[in-house]
This record gives sequence, structure tokens and C-alpha cells, in this order.
Amino acid sequence: MSTERVNPPQLSPPVGFSHAVVAAGERIVFLAGQTALDAEGKVVGESLPEQFGRALSNLLAALTAAGGTASDLARVTVYVTDVAAYREQAAELGSIWRESAGRDYPAMAVVGIVRLWDEQALVELDGVAVLDR
Repeated sequence: MSTERVNPPQLSPPVGFSHAVVAAGERIVFLAGQTALDAEGKVVGESLPEQFGRALSNLLAALTAAGGTASDLARVTVYVTDVAAYREQAAELGSIWRESAGRDYPAMAVVGIVRLWDEQALVELDGVAVLDR
């Protein structure tokens, strides 16, 4: 995939995301929302960082199964039940992201919500990737 991260100087400096991603490729992969579910369908992890790491791992597993890698992600939306907790733990969550997905950040948004499908889930990630293979 050919990607260009666009971060105009008149916007605030992006930290852990890109303002825009221009992607060209042959296949578009739409990734369903992933929470911290294990293979048996149970939410694992009690803290936001634990659940974020598992949800990201699940998202990347789906992407890998579709033939992509983390660098193919063009867009990710993070749905979180406690935006204040997300902001407070942003450095740790960013570290988890970098360890799993690297520093080629997609365009991202964090959306505060009342709850997720699984009541124990604190966070859900979905995304769009563009692949050239």
C-alpha cells in the first residue's frame, strides 16, 4: 500500500494519530469492532490498558488474517466508556499501541460511549485498512 500521513501545520500537532491518511491500494479491509474478548468469547482484563491491549491484538489478528499488517491501517476508531480514564492513561495506551502496531499512525478518533455490547468491555476498536496485495 502506498500511504501518506498528512499533518497540516495549522492544526494542533498530532500525538498518537495522524490528521489524515492518503492511501492507495488494491483491497480495502473493513475491520469489525474488537473488544477484549478471548477465544471463548469472554472479556479478559479488568483495567483499560489490559483491555485496550487485547482489543488491539484482536483487531490486528483480524487484519493479519485478511492479509494485512498494522502499517496498512488507514483509520481506527476507539470507543471508550470512560474518556477521562483514557486521557489519564494515554501514555500507557500509546506505549501499548507502539509495541503492537508501530509508529505509522492511522487517522484516529476516540469516542466516549455509555456502554458496549459486552457490559464488562471498557474499550472497542474498529478500523479500515488498505492493502496492495
